[in-house]
Amino acid sequence: MKIPRDLYGRELTFVLCRDWGYAKVHQVGSHIILQTETPDHHRVSIPDYKPLRLGTLNAILREVATAKRTTREAILGSL
Repeated sequence: MKIPRDLYGRELTFVLCRDWGYAKVHQVGSHIILQTETPDHHRVSIPDYKPLRLGTLNAILREVATAKRTTREAILGSL
């Protein structure tokens, strides 16, 4: 599945909270901090700027997929 090139940080935050059990803990400057407790404790920082760079988006997707014990493609499917 292709990675979207026009995805904003705020949109990714919404999807992770809605579909993957994350909750917004707080925001530090332009970075949104999300946290989940299932299956394990995990925190991730998402930049809240215009379209996310592909490397940044890839790193976030890989980190979330590892924490949720799923594939990157499954997360991309919910975008």
